[in-house]
This record gives sequence, C-alpha cells and structure tokens, in this order.
Amino acid sequence: MELEHDRPHFRFWPKGLPRTLTMPATSMWHNLKTSAERYPDKLAIAFLGSEMTYGELARQVEALAGALHALGVGRGDRVLLDMQNCPQLVAAHFAILRANAVVVPVNPMNKAEEIKHYISDSDAKVAITTGDLAPELASASNALPDGQRLSHLIVTQFTDAFDANATGDEAPVPGWRDWLLTRHPLPALDGGQAIAWADALSAGHTPPEHTVGAHDMALLPYTSGTTGLPKGCVHHHSSLMHNALSGMIWGQVHPESVALVVVPMFHITGIVAVMHALIVASAALVIMPRWDRDMAGRLISRRKITTWTNIPTMVIDLLASPNFASFDLSSLAYIGGGGAAMPQAIAQRLLDQYGLNYIEGYGLTETAAPSHSNPLQRPKQQCLGIPFIGSDSRVVDPDTLRELPVGESGEIITHGPEVFEGYWKRPDATAASFVEFEGKRFFRTGDMGKMDEDGYFFITDRLKRMINASGYKVWPAEVELLMFKHPAIQEACVISMKDPYRGESVKAVVVLRPTHLDTTEQQIIDWCRENMAVYKIPRTVEFVDALPKSASGKVLWRVLQEHEDAPK
Repeated sequence: MELEHDRPHFRFWPKGLPRTLTMPATSMWHNLKTSAERYPDKLAIAFLGSEMTYGELARQVEALAGALHALGVGRGDRVLLDMQNCPQLVAAHFAILRANAVVVPVNPMNKAEEIKHYISDSDAKVAITTGDLAPELASASNALPDGQRLSHLIVTQFTDAFDANATGDEAPVPGWRDWLLTRHPLPALDGGQAIAWADALSAGHTPPEHTVGAHDMALLPYTSGTTGLPKGCVHHHSSLMHNALSGMIWGQVHPESVALVVVPMFHITGIVAVMHALIVASAALVIMPRWDRDMAGRLISRRKITTWTNIPTMVIDLLASPNFASFDLSSLAYIGGGGAAMPQAIAQRLLDQYGLNYIEGYGLTETAAPSHSNPLQRPKQQCLGIPFIGSDSRVVDPDTLRELPVGESGEIITHGPEVFEGYWKRPDATAASFVEFEGKRFFRTGDMGKMDEDGYFFITDRLKRMINASGYKVWPAEVELLMFKHPAIQEACVISMKDPYRGESVKAVVVLRPTHLDTTEQQIIDWCRENMAVYKIPRTVEFVDALPKSASGKVLWRVLQEHEDAPK
C-alpha cells in the first residue's frame, strides 16, 4: 500500500521498521499452527502454576475444532465465546478459526438480557463458555424465540486448566478460590444440548479441511456506540493479521518474550494486540484471569516478564501496593497500553525509576486495536502516537470534513489495512461511518483530537463528550489530565452538570489517594483555579471510593453522566 511520504511523522519513523507490510494469504489459525510446528515443546501458556506447550495447545485446538465441526459449525458460521482470561479462551478462539468459523467475543460481565442480542444478531447456534457464566448464556438462549436459540453450549471449568491443589506464588489468590475452584453443573438449554469441555475434547472428532484465508471473516466483535443496541464489526483475517504482525514488529516481540496477559481477551486490544501478536511471535503468555496488583507484581518478578500491555489504572494500582518494594520489575523491556491517557506523573516515575517509557497507543474495535502508537525510542507522554504501520490518519472538521491545520482540534479519521469492513447487517451505519478523502476510504472514529507539528496525535475527547459552558467548549479528557497532577487525586472523571445560567458546567468525580483523604472540595477547586482556564474549572467536586470501570479497565464516564442527568 502506498502512503503519503510527506506526512510529518515519517521524520521520526522507527529505524529499521517498514512503513507498510506485505500480508500473508493465510488465516490467523496458521500463526498458531506454525508456532507449534516450530516450537512444539516451548511454553505457550502459564496459568495459576500450570503450563501448556505450543504443541499441547495446537492439539487441543484441533480436537475442539473437530468437535465444533461435528456439531454442524461450518465455514463462516458465528460462534459465541464468553470467558474471562484463561487457557481455554485461547484454545477456543483458535478452534473456532480452525473450524473455518467466526469468533463472536462476548464481555463476561454481560447478563442474559444483553447476551440475547449477541445470539440473535449474529445468528450463532453454538457458544463456548465457562461454568460460572453458562447459566447466563443458557438463560439468554432460552428466552429467545424458536429458531434463534443456541443448539449447543460447550462448557469448561476453570479447573480444566490448572491444578486446584497447587500452592505458591502463582496459585489463585484467596478472593478468587471459590470462583475458580467451583465446578458448576451444566445448565438446561431449551431445544439444545450443553456439553462438557472435556467430553468435547475427548470425542475424537476430526477437524474439517481448513479452507478460509485472508479475505474471509474471522471476528465479529460488538461495539456499543452512543445509542441503540451494540453493532457487530466485521473483521477479516487480513485486518487481524495486519495488526498482529505490526504489533509484533513495533513492540519488538519475539520467541523469547514473556508477556503478562491481564488485558481481557474478549476485548479487541486483548484479542489482537496481545493474544494474536504473541502467538504469531511464538512468545509465552502468562495469563491472569482478573486483575490483582500483588499477583501481577509476583508474576512479573517470578516469570521475568518482558512485555506488559495494560490499562494505565493497572499501573497506578500496582505502584500503590504496600508490597511494591518487594517486586522486581527489572525484566520489563516494554510497557504500554491505551484506553485512557497515562497520568504524566506516573509515566515519569516509570522512566525515572526503571528507565521505561510507557508506550501509549490508540485504536478502536473498528480498527482491530491500534491505528496509532508511540515509537518505542521517541514516545511522547499523554499522546496517541503516530499512525501505525500502513496507516494514514487526518484531523478534519466533523461537519465540513475539511482537513484542519496543525494544533487544531477536530475529528480523527483513519485509513489502513486494519480498518474493519463495516457493521454486520447495518449498511446504513457503515455508510455513515466512512468518508471519501483524497480518493481513499477513511473511517470516522468519532474521537476528537489534534496533531502536532511532528505528526503525533493527541486526543481531546469523544465527539459526543463535550461540555458547552456559555459557549465555551470544554473537553473533559483535557481537564482530567490536568487534575491528575494534583497530589491528592488518584483518579478523576469529568462530566457535565446542568447549570441554569451557563447551560452546562463542569463536575469532577474524584477518588482521593489514601494519604490525602482530608482534602476538601474547595481545595481541589482552588487548585484548579490556579492551573487551568476559568471555564474549565469544576464547579462541583464529588468524592467517591471508586470510579465505575469496564472489564477492560476503562472508566465508564457515561454511567456517571447518566446518574448526573437522572431526575433528582
């Protein structure tokens, strides 16, 4: 793919890295197949003290793909995958691909009422899940009309993947034990059948001939947007392959890399930038089912973790652990992530104390995770980075679509091989999300940002998340980043509140550091008055014990906004 060679960021392009990639014609399954053939005895997955080699993983994938084929799963069929992080998620994901089918990842926090849409909209007939989540999937399916229900539900128990009697640093933490050790009965599936994972693997079914390639659909992740039901994003093997290979090259991942995998692998970042990028590199995945700061610290120390993709809140939490001094982070060669800006003070501490640049990136479900990333040797803090390998991004006026000059805020649009094909069954939404620009099809991200003179992109906020205070446009992300500099503030989320005079005013919902619990609302407001323009200053500060977050660690600002807007 030809790129514009006069784009300013090419002056800072990482030395030795290609600007575009020649894509394989093969499917994503071939990446695991190749790693297993090259390194059959190499560690692929470590989980709660148990280990699995690449050869063992590939054999499990083949067995499960055979079971799916025997259940009638064919080329292009959608299969739901609803799990927390565990080895079975990786095996199931690749088994669906091996069976020529399409993975439909589901957030394990979703309840039956939400899951019904995933089943009916994707036309899935088979789902794979864990015992703790199986009742929700069965309840969702049972509530649907005939013809829309699941025909089969494959259910694994967490203890299918680790020794329940294991002890030591990698054994489940006390708060997880009941959740992980309980073996749940198979639920009743109206008009269908629930099957135990072990039975599916031992049935001895032969997998089908693998016939899909780069231009077949591989993944159908759903994204909620601002209104309506979630929409499925159609990703072919090619878009996933591009970002898996690009992530491997950009992050300098190789067979000797050992990664801490705690970003949820139902989320696009965990799927592509973590799982697929590590598998194609034949790296080792040290998997955590959920976040626990002390277990993360122990795993980094014990397993000599070299690469860790995360959410900034995880790093903040780890550094705040009372046991932090006992952890050894010296093995880390790469640390980075996205979803929210890393507070400058935390990024600076990583750099000063460990010589680590926190590498921030940016992407959406529609872009198979990263469309932008900071170069490892020349990152900028609180910055999205530069357009990723093979990508072209611009900042345009969201109304006129005119490209805006350096430093001016507008909507980010992106073109590249990682961009999805469109929304499943939603041609109207697809058409509205793309624009023709300089002869190329660009995706409208809906995010507001700006580009500096070096070609680095900075977020200003979601297009829909803007506070209009007496005509002044306030971008909450900017206010939040400023507030993070206050020594008492651990986390902050800025929302709008109704103001009879100004229309809207700024409100900050704040989590205080444990060492500064005596800080008052007025002290925060006074500090803001000294550090930001008057129209950006929060008129109200509400203290809370914790901010609501998604399973991937993003602050759910809409939840706070909806609570604020609700009739009192």
